[in-house]
Amino acid sequence: MIIRTFRLGDYSAITRIWQETDLDRTDSESFDSLAKQLAWDSDLVMVAENDGEVVGVIVGTIDGTRAYFYRLAVKPGEQGTGIGRKLVEALENRFKQRGVNHILIMVNQANQRVLPFYRSLGYELQQYITLSKKLSS
Repeated sequence: MIIRTFRLGDYSAITRIWQETDLDRTDSESFDSLAKQLAWDSDLVMVAENDGEVVGVIVGTIDGTRAYFYRLAVKPGEQGTGIGRKLVEALENRFKQRGVNHILIMVNQANQRVLPFYRSLGYELQQYITLSKKLSS
């Protein structure tokens, strides 16, 4: 297995993984947010490839010395094999190379089953309330 930077030809594979893991919202929203991140910093969108097949994806972004990652997903049949851990570690290394000293992630409250995974990687639960507002275009 290799961890590498996203290539345009990976798009259908990663959207399929997001669909299979219930991380996609809508096709247009997935494409728009991914396109913005790729335009901003394409090196922070990474995939795991196993025998030529994309089996995992992670999307990161940096805001000064803080970084965020989201949309970490591993193909359901490959979960539990260390792919997610390797994706997070690879992205953390890219963050470190860019001077990041704090990483934040947000987890949907309905997806608490992933909390033990993140804790095993050293992430701690914080006591923040996240508010959001969608601005119409």
